Amino acid sequence: MKTNIKKGKITLTITIGISCFALVLIMFMQFKIVDQTDITSIENMRESELRTELANWKAKYEETNEKYEETNTKIQEYKMSKQSNKEAGKLVEEELQQANKLLGKTDVEGTGIEIILKENDNEEISKINADDLLVIVNALKLAGAEAISINNQRIINMSDIVNINTSNSYNLFIKVNGQRILSPYVIKAIGNQTYLEGELLGSGGYVDELKKIGHDVTIEKVNKLKIPKYENEIKIKYME
Repeated sequence: MKTNIKKGKITLTITIGISCFALVLIMFMQFKIVDQTDITSIENMRESELRTELANWKAKYEETNEKYEETNTKIQEYKMSKQSNKEAGKLVEEELQQANKLLGKTDVEGTGIEIILKENDNEEISKINADDLLVIVNALKLAGAEAISINNQRIINMSDIVNINTSNSYNLFIKVNGQRILSPYVIKAIGNQTYLEGELLGSGGYVDELKKIGHDVTIEKVNKLKIPKYENEIKIKYME
């Protein structure tokens, strides 16, 4: 009985000893693993990762900042272009208005003279005809007239002033811009009043010639003369 108890104690002691040895061995192996681990390498790896991440963020920032600068530059260019286009558009509009004035496509107003021709009803006196009006219009142009009208028909370079004959030569009539006009003939001209009037009066002035024939002609200086625009379409067939 005692022998069995002793054997049991010995066995327990051996078992505990083996267990302790195994535990010590395991602890020794863990310490060895820890000792063999390169802590600096781990830290370096983390630092490298952080640097890589920081470099990535820096690259993204620089790319975003570059896009921002590009966008900002485009916005500035757009603003300048918009302002430039606005100024250019205004200039073009002014030039267009000026061109329309010169072409006779706008109503105009200014200082000038008004000539009124009233025909003499005496059949023995030649009627005022298209040639008479053309002579006066050309004289006004030579005197620097900037705008001319006859019975509110604007005279431009393409205007026609023609006689329309009938069976009775005394009953001929005049057409201006395709419209029939009748006496009294009211000719308006915008320009230097002295030059315009001087071209028609005095020695060699055509108004004096018409007066000598027997027609009633008056000239009046007007400080606020209105001349309407050319109503017909301006067609160009041969110019390119």
